[in-house]
Amino acid sequence: MLFLVLGRGKTGSLVAEVARERGHDVRALDITENEHASALTASTLAGVDAVIDFTAPEAAVENMRAVLALGGRIVVGTTGWYAHLEEIKSKAQKRGALLYGTNFSIGVQKLFRLTAELAKLDGYTFSISETHHVSKLDAPSGTAITLRQIVEAAQPGTKVEITSHRVGDAKGEHIVTASGPDDILELKHDVQSRRCLALGAVRAAEWLAQKSGVWDFREIFDQL
Repeated sequence: MLFLVLGRGKTGSLVAEVARERGHDVRALDITENEHASALTASTLAGVDAVIDFTAPEAAVENMRAVLALGGRIVVGTTGWYAHLEEIKSKAQKRGALLYGTNFSIGVQKLFRLTAELAKLDGYTFSISETHHVSKLDAPSGTAITLRQIVEAAQPGTKVEITSHRVGDAKGEHIVTASGPDDILELKHDVQSRRCLALGAVRAAEWLAQKSGVWDFREIFDQL
């Protein structure tokens, strides 16, 4: 397959590396090479099976609009753009394909499911802590927001506090804490290598090729 990777940061570069290791052809564009999605033309996307975006929130929205307008397929690992989600989903339902997620690590997908089970406890107070590198643009992280949504869905009326930390080159840690009168339970996921994120994104792009529609990664990761 041929993938176009948008973003040459730490994760985007690793996505390109993993895709090549899995036998795919890869093209890559940095944000500066694709300002306001200017490089995403019909000729650029010709023959591309899927675009993979790990850029920045504002750039991701422009990239999705451009790719979907041309009927392309795009996997979005960038977070912080969800205020535009309904608009983008509407475009993808008309043309092209969109697969987005707050985290493409399979381990985090399991964390989501374990959190849903933990959130069934009565009499506990829930909180979330997340730690990422200092250059991460959005806080709290998209993953932490998803975890909060999971808990609050299981505990109607509950407001879950998220504490965000930005430290050095931290790759991503999320802790869900349930505090009761007599004990404390914690679920923790700590990224040791961004490779787990890159591999999930590449496998998602492989899955998305030849498809049309809109999916959250949480809905399809079991199919990978």
